Amino acid sequence: MTRSELIESIAKKNPNLLLSDIERIVSVIFSSMTSALAKGDRVEFRGFGVFSIHKRSPRIAQNPRTGDKVKIGNRNIVHFRVGKELHEKMNEN
Repeated sequence: MTRSELIESIAKKNPNLLLSDIERIVSVIFSSMTSALAKGDRVEFRGFGVFSIHKRSPRIAQNPRTGDKVKIGNRNIVHFRVGKELHEKMNEN
């Protein structure tokens, strides 16, 4: 689902809201999540999952095109862990 599809979905379920208001709400949510993760905080949605930052150590990688060795420094990556309710929903039989 893309951002625009999310906005459309919310608009269909809430016809009383203006599209511009929905776009603003989605923007605020995403920017708040981004700010929290940039500070190193976790973002948790009960039943959905948790976004957190994991640190990667420096390493030496290889350029797949040229085969040259490349040094990669410390990196922070976003990690998502699925919540229990979403996991159960995805694995229903």
